[in-house]
Amino acid sequence: MALIEKQIIDLIQLIENNSIQVRTATIIEKDDTEISRTFHRHVVAPGDDVSNEDPRVQAIANAIWTAEVIAAYQASQTGSL
Repeated sequence: MALIEKQIIDLIQLIENNSIQVRTATIIEKDDTEISRTFHRHVVAPGDDVSNEDPRVQAIANAIWTAEVIAAYQASQTGSL
């Protein structure tokens, strides 16, 4: 009986404000049969450091986050609580 736990990024979404939402699935398998799957999500906002993110997230951020997009996002956050 072998229990294996693995994590995969199974969903990457671009949100309306150009933030990137990343969903990580934690899967537990027993003898090659999945017995559990849980999810964790985090959001990376325009201008955030993506150096520790998955290469796919980095590629999306580098393609989408122009200086104008970052400035617009930062302007939208000014004055909000």
